[in-house]
Amino acid sequence: MKKIGIYIHIPFCKQKCYYCDFISFAQKEELQEKYVKAIIQEIEYFLKENQNLKIATIYIGGGTPSSINSRHIEKILQLFAPYQPEEVTIEVNPGTVNREKLETYKKVGVNRLSIGLQSSENRLLKNIGRIHNFEDFLTTYHLAKEIGFSNINVDFMIGLPEQSIADVKNTLEKVVKLEPKHISVYSLIVEENTKIAQMLEKGEIKLPEEEEERNMYGYAKNFLELQGYHHYEISNFAKKDYESRHNLDCWEQKEYVGFGLAAHSYIEKIRYSNTEDLENYIQNCEEGNFQKNKIIQEKQNEFMQEQEYMMLGLRKIDGISIQSFKNKFGENPIFIFRKELNQLVEEGLVVVTENHIKLTRKGLDFANLVWEEFV
Repeated sequence: MKKIGIYIHIPFCKQKCYYCDFISFAQKEELQEKYVKAIIQEIEYFLKENQNLKIATIYIGGGTPSSINSRHIEKILQLFAPYQPEEVTIEVNPGTVNREKLETYKKVGVNRLSIGLQSSENRLLKNIGRIHNFEDFLTTYHLAKEIGFSNINVDFMIGLPEQSIADVKNTLEKVVKLEPKHISVYSLIVEENTKIAQMLEKGEIKLPEEEEERNMYGYAKNFLELQGYHHYEISNFAKKDYESRHNLDCWEQKEYVGFGLAAHSYIEKIRYSNTEDLENYIQNCEEGNFQKNKIIQEKQNEFMQEQEYMMLGLRKIDGISIQSFKNKFGENPIFIFRKELNQLVEEGLVVVTENHIKLTRKGLDFANLVWEEFV
């Protein structure tokens, strides 16, 4: 029985954040009903064609999934009820959920929430175009706990315009007091053609220096580990046994299928995605032409798969198990990638032990340079 993860993309939000370059749309309420109908048709077709499946995890991302009517989420998740997935996550943003929505999520099997806080400092939230303030976040968090959600992730960002180490310290202290089971710490990435890129160009805002951002990350890592959070992936910290199952499976190169606009899939060494054209996506689903939505991104041979396994595995703090690599590919990664590993070890970015290949503390700061060696 094939075991897979499921990703569901909801591309709608109330307002696009200034740094967002995801395929998402502010408002467009008139298309939400048609979109959800299309995604349900796509899922039904897939489940009919692939009947011998074990669905381990489901992740609903966006956009802002919590910005749409919760009956849409209910209809989508009802399709997966017979599979009894172990972990079902939905991303929610403060200011877009209420008691009724959260109760519906719980009723239809959601057992993990990921709440987008980003910062406890309202001036910083305004700088990046978030629609909520810290008080909205607290309302959402406490309501979720009251309704019975115990597995909650809080998203937090560093490297924000005008952000200081003191801001990072302040947010972390406030978040940790709430005792979420999981905290994600992401660096702001400025993408071309986003509002934040334009603001920077005009000199309206200023980003922290690179060294200061590294110090923010180092502070967050040390602080969270001292508070009992296990640092298990570059950007992710969890209490014992509360690591994100869905994401771990992706980093371990396990298979998953994405549904919805621009959603990515990885099946049988093939990476493909759905079209990024909303109207085309809906029309193809309505007409039953699901294959017309698919764009092949990559067909991997054995060596490409091994390279990717290294790149994904080196996101994890424990790194790559040499034995697991041998079990999967029948070869020793130290021999196959001896040139790359020798160089990375010399540069102090990677350490190779008898059982593992993993990033050093310096490697965490320059992880992009490490991953580039395996592209």
